[in-house]
Amino acid sequence: MAGSSGGKTSGGKKKARIEIIPLIDVIFFLLATFVLFTLSLNKSNGLSGVVLPQSGTGEPRDPSESVTITVTQEGTLGWDKDPVTLDEFLERLRAFHVSNPEARILINGDENAFFSQAIYVFDEVRKAGFQKVLIETRVRPPGAS
Repeated sequence: MAGSSGGKTSGGKKKARIEIIPLIDVIFFLLATFVLFTLSLNKSNGLSGVVLPQSGTGEPRDPSESVTITVTQEGTLGWDKDPVTLDEFLERLRAFHVSNPEARILINGDENAFFSQAIYVFDEVRKAGFQKVLIETRVRPPGAS
């Protein structure tokens, strides 16, 4: 039995391998999570805490050279990210029209806000002379009614 190696192979050590399939699964999971998270972000210039109504025909808009007017659920107004009173809103609206008459106005209202308050804001924006008035909404998920 002097020539017997006792069942051992001549190499002795196993070569280390990196299993790539589980690594690819983890990377795709992280990528999908990141994409879904970024799609769910609300990129609004309005006041925080406002839940926009959903729309199936809404389109993303570029907020550059525009102002966002927010109508909250409580009926308060916001100018971009600043809460404003009714008088401040009217003053800022007139001043903004003087400095930038071709700007777009984005009306951002909570889905539970009073419709009459939103109509008032829309009316005042049109009276100030703005022609490009848009209403911000959330994109309705496919299949939702």
